[in-house]
Amino acid sequence: MTDPRPVIAAIRDGRGLDGPGAALIAQGLANGSVSDAQAGAFAMAVLVKGIGVPGRVALTRAMRDSGHVLHWDLPGPVVDKHSTGGIGDAVSLVLAPLLAARGVFVPMISGRGLGHTGGTLDKLEAIPGYRCDQSEDDFRRIVRTVGCAIVAASGDFAPADRRLYAIRDESATVESIDLITASILSKKLAAGLQALVLDVKAGSGAFLRKAESSQRLAQALVETANGAGCPTAALITDMDQPLARSAGNALEIAESIRVLKGEPGALRDLTLALASEVLRLAGQGDEGLEDLLDSGAAAEVFGRMVAAQGGPADLLDRPDTHLAPAPVVRPVPTPEGRIAQIDVTALGHAVVALGGGRVRAGEAIDPRVGLSMLAKLGDEVGPGRPLALVHAADDTAAEVAIAAIAAAYRLGEDGVPGPLVRDRIAP
Repeated sequence: MTDPRPVIAAIRDGRGLDGPGAALIAQGLANGSVSDAQAGAFAMAVLVKGIGVPGRVALTRAMRDSGHVLHWDLPGPVVDKHSTGGIGDAVSLVLAPLLAARGVFVPMISGRGLGHTGGTLDKLEAIPGYRCDQSEDDFRRIVRTVGCAIVAASGDFAPADRRLYAIRDESATVESIDLITASILSKKLAAGLQALVLDVKAGSGAFLRKAESSQRLAQALVETANGAGCPTAALITDMDQPLARSAGNALEIAESIRVLKGEPGALRDLTLALASEVLRLAGQGDEGLEDLLDSGAAAEVFGRMVAAQGGPADLLDRPDTHLAPAPVVRPVPTPEGRIAQIDVTALGHAVVALGGGRVRAGEAIDPRVGLSMLAKLGDEVGPGRPLALVHAADDTAAEVAIAAIAAAYRLGEDGVPGPLVRDRIAP
């Protein structure tokens, strides 16, 4: 069968999606034989009727196989993580070298930020010389010799998803859990993983704010990935406050380096939880993880990865020399009180407005700008403790950001932070 219309009609009529139908759609998306109209009809049928777990597994596999799939021959497990995105979420920068220091291999294919959440590649490109675009040969060499690499996806990976992603935006089908699941997993599984851990955010700064929506997505991702042959678990984690104390590309690199050198905090705690989970999935023990941070072993791996991808060899020793500062740094003043509530999405939008993020794909960003010393739930603030420091390109941008950040915080007596890890979904 080469006509996609019967496949679309089957989904429309509630008969689901099987392997041959998924393969026809995925290959047609990749090679252009499925038209934009047919792709939009397919996406809408999936949104309205759903395709269930078997259909999600079939679509994920077909989209993965629509392009190049990596295969590894390494002396240890090949693992990765994926996050649905949040503010101050620099986990990848700490997790990849930590796992590599533990003896597993992390070929991390990451993305750029769009909207209110940051992107791992944007953060890394705040490092002078760091190259996210690597040939496959160089990618393989760095993973083998360093233990981890963080790179941009090439056009050869899951081309069906690249086309369907754009169609979903144009056809108002972005919200489909089935399509979100297949999109995330087809790209991750194309990296040839033996285990995957997922960080699904919930709260005011998350892509899916409601706990039940995050639960549904986490369940769908875990069921589908395991059905596609990759041992996977998910942690549902808190995004009712920023994860790190910084938000902004160079600022998050600097904070990640401090965590890699042993600094405590939520960023460290969540990284350790995710690392423990993926090691369990890979059949490994999680003993000694904290020592790898406290001893500097994970930091040493990060430094080697940065140098292997074109960055400065002495970044760990001289981060202030290599990470360009913003020309204007201003505090966000506040009355005395206790932080009771934070509109975390508003903080992300403030970083974008400063120039540290993008509204449209391809827009340039300013790696210097962002927020540091972010107050968290339960913190006592006042004249001696601002809500944050704004790092801006000029005074006008700083004033706009100060007003936005002040409006994002509410003071009161009920600012009790919830658990960092709200739930765990495992096979």
